[in-house]
Amino acid sequence: MFESPSHWLVVAIVAVVLFVFWKQLPDVARSVGRSLRIFKTEMKGMAQDDKEREAAKESQAEAPRALPTAEVVRNPQASAEPAAPSRPRPRPAPPAGGSAER
Repeated sequence: MFESPSHWLVVAIVAVVLFVFWKQLPDVARSVGRSLRIFKTEMKGMAQDDKEREAAKESQAEAPRALPTAEVVRNPQASAEPAAPSRPRPRPAPPAGGSAER
């Protein structure tokens, strides 16, 4: 069964991992399980997205629809009175306590 040195090497590596990292094994197993669960959920979601995309392509290919006509809405205030002319803004005052000379 274990005639090749590579078999002994694999057994030794597994034994060392179990002996040294035995406290972390439950956490590692839990995180691997969570990752697999998330991966499985994403794969199901991708398959469902593909089905929805195919259904959308089939419905679009059946009958192209025209857009509804646009409705023109007038602004009643725009024609009532023109906008007031803008006044120039006042210049800011120089800071107090600063030097007035430049």
